[in-house]
Amino acid sequence: MSTMAAAVGLGGEEPEPSKEAEGATADSGVPPDTATADNAPPPVAEEAVKASEDLKDAVAEKSEAAGNLVETIDSLAISAGSMRVSLWDVLVVILVIAAIFAAAWFVSKMAHKALERITSLSDAQRLLAEKLVSLLVWVVAILVGIDILGIDLTAFAVFSGAFGLAIGFGLQKTFGNLIAGIILLMDKSIKPGDVIAIADQAGNETFGQIRKIGIRAVSVTTRDQREYLIPNENLMINQVENWSYSSRNVRMQVSVGVSYNCDIGKAEELMLEAARSCKRVLDLPAPTVWLEAYGDNSVNFVIHCWIRDPEEGVGNVRSEVLKKLWWLLKENEIEIPFPQRDLNLRDNAAFRELIASLRDPQPPDG
Repeated sequence: MSTMAAAVGLGGEEPEPSKEAEGATADSGVPPDTATADNAPPPVAEEAVKASEDLKDAVAEKSEAAGNLVETIDSLAISAGSMRVSLWDVLVVILVIAAIFAAAWFVSKMAHKALERITSLSDAQRLLAEKLVSLLVWVVAILVGIDILGIDLTAFAVFSGAFGLAIGFGLQKTFGNLIAGIILLMDKSIKPGDVIAIADQAGNETFGQIRKIGIRAVSVTTRDQREYLIPNENLMINQVENWSYSSRNVRMQVSVGVSYNCDIGKAEELMLEAARSCKRVLDLPAPTVWLEAYGDNSVNFVIHCWIRDPEEGVGNVRSEVLKKLWWLLKENEIEIPFPQRDLNLRDNAAFRELIASLRDPQPPDG
């Protein structure tokens, strides 16, 4: 009981501070309530890249000279609030990013080679698998890089909203074309090796073979080696004429006109013979000949023949058939007509004077 009374004082009053404590407070010139707060150490700026600090310690343990050099590089830094970024942090980030990209590229190439050995996959399935594997590898590489660097993502919270908005607007078409390319490969409507009809900027229609389906566009090469890069999204939302979607057989037409005076039965036989003589023309379906119309100067026929390799061209097949038919018609004396016109002149006084002047020309003067 006596101890408690000494501690709290008589009548519940608190004990007065000692003279030594008052003297210490007075000498320091600091109020008693703020002495502890002012003596606290200043806050230390937080490293944005934690991996750089670990690597700096590891280098210092191995070599004192290298550690001093790293400390000098690390001293060149800027601070923004509680975040500190030094030149050493930047160098570590560049080194890790380069290593991650090299590793991801190597793993992606190895995965592509492994998929090429799988013979059970079609070209479209293999290309789809390569794209998905590449996407997975790069996503994992980015996450591993962030984990290795120990980047505090909260340090970039201020910029995340604006950066995400910029990515959303700037890469909207890129991601749309990427998804469209994957969808095209999954439903197999467009695949490498297909022959599709395309139109150039002048509106002239031609055809080409799909060489590659990339992340952004499809590469189509025509017979004259012009390469068209068509965005994947255009091929998905617009009408596409695919010559080899369900079958690679393509029917082509060759127009021919013969004289009205010829034997059209014999002419049809020669047309079929000319079509069958072309090596690229298929035996099944067999070539056929249709009488199209009675023209102004000729009887017009159309030779229908089938080929299986449109990527090799259709104009060269038409040329070969026509050249063979030329010689067959010559040998059988069947005429290939050309345009002819009959001119009728009405009889009148002026016309008779013109004829008379032509018959009796006036002698020149002198």
